[in-house]
Amino acid sequence: FVEGERVEIRGFCSFHIKEYKSYTGRNPKTGQKVTIPPKRLPFFKCGKELKERVDY
Repeated sequence: FVEGERVEIRGFCSFHIKEYKSYTGRNPKTGQKVTIPPKRLPFFKCGKELKERVDY
């Protein structure tokens, strides 16, 4: 997972890393423009079996 590879737990879920580029944002309090650094965030995808058990 640390190396950016997808991790899957069969029937339960999978995780992967999504990378975001740097962008210019705005401070909501002051309105000042700020540079948001690039980041890597984990994402969860529900597996078929888990979805079936939760939805029943």
